[in-house]
Order: sequence, then C-alpha cells, then structure tokens
Amino acid sequence: MRKKIEIYTDGACSGNPGPGGWGAILIYKGREREMSGYKPHTTNNRMELTAPIMALNALKEPCHVTMYTDSAYVVNAFTKGWIASWLQNGWRTSGKKPVENQDLWKRLLDLCHTHQVDWKKVKGHADNEYNNRCDQLARLAIKSHGEEEVEAE
Repeated sequence: MRKKIEIYTDGACSGNPGPGGWGAILIYKGREREMSGYKPHTTNNRMELTAPIMALNALKEPCHVTMYTDSAYVVNAFTKGWIASWLQNGWRTSGKKPVENQDLWKRLLDLCHTHQVDWKKVKGHADNEYNNRCDQLARLAIKSHGEEEVEAE
C-alpha cells in the first residue's frame, strides 16, 4: 500500500522571463515539509513545472500523491489530455509547433509514472493557506536570490 501524500506547489517569476522561484509543501500524516528554490533566469511556466518536479523527486518511495497547484498550465496538461496528445504527436502541439518546456514535462511525466498523482487545481491568491504559503516560499526564494534551500532546475 502506497503512502498517501498531499503536495501543494507554486512558481513565481519577477518578470517573465526573469529571476524565478518555486515553493512546495509536502504533507504526510500531519507533518509538513517546506521546500523552495531559485533560478536566476527562467519563466513562470518553468517554475510552475519545477515545483512539482522537485517535490515528487523528494519522495523516497512510490507514493499516492494528491498534487494541488494554481497552475492551469500544469493541471490541464494532465486532466485534459494534452500530454497524451503531445506524446502521440511527437511532442508537438495541435498547431504542429514543438511543445515548450519539453525537458521539464518529460521529467514530470517520468515522476508521474513512479508515483500515482491526482492533480487538483486550486484558486491562486485566494483563501487556501497552503497555496498562499507556496507562493510566499517562491517569492522569498526570488527575493533572497537563492539564499534559502536552493535546488537546481
């Protein structure tokens, strides 16, 4: 039986592109672990993808994960079949253009083969304390220029 983990993630960018940060909170049996990281030159979408990658990467064994994010970009790729279409089309969009951020999508997809991930969209900058904390972690990582717990993308 896999452990059940809740993960909240968020990414932020100061300018797009610009310096970026990501934040994640992993919750297991009432215990919380906060993570964050910084990238000097990136995009908001790359940070939104990096947060769940780093959080899933931190798990020591295959888990059943409920992943909460305010990123429609990330959630829709999994819940609306975008990834399946991209795979079928050789990592091309319906407009025949290469999918952006393929490197991160592929890493995230690999991690989703290891872990059972249920994607949940939350409203950003609203009343979800964990989403708000992840946003704060991401922004603090940018502000501190990676002086927090820095992890490479």
